[in-house]
Amino acid sequence: MKIKTIIIAAGSAFLMLVSFSCDEGFLDKNPLDQISNKTFWNTKADVDMALAGCYARLRGGFLGYERPYLDCLSDNAVVPFDSYFGFPSVTLGNLNPNTSGGRGGFFQKFYNVPYDGISTFNYFLENIDRVSSIDANQRNIYKGEVQFLRALVYFDLVQSFGGVILYTELPENVEESRIAKSSKEDVLNFIHQDLDFAIANLPNEPYSGHAVKGSAMALKTRVLLYEQKWTEAATISMDIISSEIFGLSDNYSLMFLTAGQENNPEIMFSVRYLSPNSPQHSIEGMDVEFGWYGGISAYQDLVDDYELIDGQSVSESPIFEPNNPYQNRDPRLDMTIKLPGEIWTDPTGNPYEGEPALTDFKMEKYIDFEHAPFNYGKANLTDQDYIHIRYADVLLMYAEATNEVSGPDATVYGALDEIRARPGVNMPPVDQSKYNTKDLLRDYIRRERRVELALEGQRYFDLKRWNIAHIKMPTINNPAGIPLKFEQHHYLLPFPQYELDVNAQLEQNPGY
Repeated sequence: MKIKTIIIAAGSAFLMLVSFSCDEGFLDKNPLDQISNKTFWNTKADVDMALAGCYARLRGGFLGYERPYLDCLSDNAVVPFDSYFGFPSVTLGNLNPNTSGGRGGFFQKFYNVPYDGISTFNYFLENIDRVSSIDANQRNIYKGEVQFLRALVYFDLVQSFGGVILYTELPENVEESRIAKSSKEDVLNFIHQDLDFAIANLPNEPYSGHAVKGSAMALKTRVLLYEQKWTEAATISMDIISSEIFGLSDNYSLMFLTAGQENNPEIMFSVRYLSPNSPQHSIEGMDVEFGWYGGISAYQDLVDDYELIDGQSVSESPIFEPNNPYQNRDPRLDMTIKLPGEIWTDPTGNPYEGEPALTDFKMEKYIDFEHAPFNYGKANLTDQDYIHIRYADVLLMYAEATNEVSGPDATVYGALDEIRARPGVNMPPVDQSKYNTKDLLRDYIRRERRVELALEGQRYFDLKRWNIAHIKMPTINNPAGIPLKFEQHHYLLPFPQYELDVNAQLEQNPGY
């Protein structure tokens, strides 16, 4: 079940405790109206409250419901204004240590929020052993969950900045926090240590709101792909597949809405929300931002990558009709994107349009039309969980890794075909006679990955780990007709100038 209201409130109280305890100059006297670190770590209830606080950290920045916006740093989509994190300027090459952006700020989302989480996770791990009433096995499960969360957040930092400051424990004071960054390899090794502990100690069962063994194994697979450790990635992803604990949802579009997320076998880890006490945002959220504002608009280039129902591309299929280009297309296209001429309706059957999008293709995935027409008064009803890891991604990662190790084989085609044959999608199997070499199948896997995971926030990191962002991005024109720009030094983000100003040990990334 979702985290209960009382636990959500408790999690907020725990975050206040972390803030007090980590603040330089915090008084030794126990406060009379707040939770005190000296009296808190006594019972299992205290630990549950602290754990809820750790999970609550994922609701901030690009760790929660705003993560789909990351597709707008790629060739998939665009946001309407520079007030959206500064993304339109960034995609034109205007990226520097002082990039600000709106909605909380560019670096607030990419840098500060992850480190806020790491501080909370380290605080939990340093104090849980004080609760003697919990047996060793349960204590290790708690630790495994939090070490999984820490690995998740550090991996975001590595994908964004490369080598970063590595805090394995809480600094005693501000001065101790001003240290040099560790190498990317050292941070990745630390991530693997956290994930290996989580894999060894988390329960081997379906996901139901708390990280499980499969969550950690899937994240480890993702890290191994980033490192191009193909054999290891293929092995661990096959272990997930062979366990038969997870499977594909039988409803692609419903999987991204609250009604289809509870006990869904495809979801392996998500950031959970619960209205009205823990919605995505008290004013906005996915329904308002994507459905009303049109905050994410897909590029034609993404739309063109969806095949026809005969399994052939737009340029090859004999059933493609230029005058009716969206007929007979892969059903995932219409489940992901509002197509020209499509009419959205509210629960009463009345048409609902929302604000116009920047392109002809407004995002549809993750929007719950049960709440339409969208307005600020309904924003607290928006509680779709953001899915970080799902089983389809595991199948895609297995296909990619195995193809890189040994080229096409039956298991690679089988993994792709399983995704394509999902009920309601029912796309034909991969043409094995056509995609019969490692290079050809690699391109096909990347296309299938783009389509299956479209507008979920993964494309930006995929383009970078494949080292093709500098090739692909300039082929796209923004809505003003200006080609996008991605230079070699953009594979790493710059460290924010305010961090360099306060930490002389922190060295800026090359090119900035």
